[in-house]
Amino acid sequence: MAASGTPGRTTTSTISTTGRTASGTGWYPVARSSDVGTTPVPVGAAGAAYVVVRLRPGAEVTAVSARCPHRLVPLATASVVDGRLRCADHGWQFNGEGRCVDIPSLGPDGTPPPRADLATPWAVEERDGWVWLAPERTPATRPPRTGGSMPRPEPVPPLPPLRGPVLGNLDPALEHAWHPVAPAGELLDGGYVQARLLGRTWTVHRRAGVLDPDPPAWRVVERLGLIWIAPAEPRHELIDVPEATDPRFTAAWLSPARTTAPAGLVADGLLDVSHVPSPDPPDVPEHQVSSEPGGFCSTYQDDAAGRRVTHRYRSPFQLMRREELDTGATRTVLFLLQPEDADSTRVYTCLLLHRIDGAASLPKSVIAAEVAAAETALTESLARSASRAGSGLPLLLRDELHVRADRLGVALRQALADLAA
Repeated sequence: MAASGTPGRTTTSTISTTGRTASGTGWYPVARSSDVGTTPVPVGAAGAAYVVVRLRPGAEVTAVSARCPHRLVPLATASVVDGRLRCADHGWQFNGEGRCVDIPSLGPDGTPPPRADLATPWAVEERDGWVWLAPERTPATRPPRTGGSMPRPEPVPPLPPLRGPVLGNLDPALEHAWHPVAPAGELLDGGYVQARLLGRTWTVHRRAGVLDPDPPAWRVVERLGLIWIAPAEPRHELIDVPEATDPRFTAAWLSPARTTAPAGLVADGLLDVSHVPSPDPPDVPEHQVSSEPGGFCSTYQDDAAGRRVTHRYRSPFQLMRREELDTGATRTVLFLLQPEDADSTRVYTCLLLHRIDGAASLPKSVIAAEVAAAETALTESLARSASRAGSGLPLLLRDELHVRADRLGVALRQALADLAA
């Protein structure tokens, strides 16, 4: 990739064998040329993180900043499609100059905003079998000759810290909230269950029908088929799910899942409506989002498919998605997240089904198929969440770039920022 400007004249600055000048600018060897193909390679230069890649086999090397500005997904997981670098999460595409040229959720006529562009180094060049980067303007027009020596690339640096707060699984604000800790069916009378929550081990006994937590908590209750703990007085009530007590609905639980991703990132992924699961751009509907105490509700009407979809969220990690079809069928999915430790989140998922395929009484085969489909979707969502860099969910909106398809994610960040305030 050519420099973004014409390199200046060579001066009398001393150039070391690595290409750095005494001031810290200069050329940095980052990778062997033979190791750079159409799969992005993470590298470091002058303390900054980049990926280097060839956007076509045998083409010149492109270098861009290491993560997508949208959801900060590491671009080491990106792929090359038609001469562009394509982010694995939402399909944003970037050309060799780092310019964002396509955001699928904006549709074919959408224009990416300027903040969607990636940062690039001043110049990239291959010499003596090595890829060299000049992050800033440097007086040397070309990298130094190696003279048969072996350059020593810098280690790949950590991604730079964000400007605003990040909500992780051990944030003190989560003390003032309800959290699920175990399926209610696991706690028999006279017995106990142990669970990790907010970095601590909790034991809940059931004695003569009364729940007793250790260490003491503000309250422990049984609701929605789970045992819940509020370590301190919660700021918001538990989510209300009318179909959970409606006898017309059939409940089917998935096996509890666990991920290394923080609960905030998991919730963000579960609310995501613009992820690209295939090369085809997604059809992202217009979501109408309205605030509610402790969370929000969103709805959209898909007349072409004959369905209405409702999302409801309660702080911090209670999510519900209800799909109502014109046929009279209703499919509700309830996601309830348990922040166990800094790097561990447990996910409880319940399906509430009514008249699927027109059946008033659902056959076991229909229930099994619904559960299998939900497990596949959850596994994919958790894998995406775990691949995102960071120790939690960024709460400052300017730390990420949001587009109109991100209304649910923006509402999530605002609700969690209110909780953390």
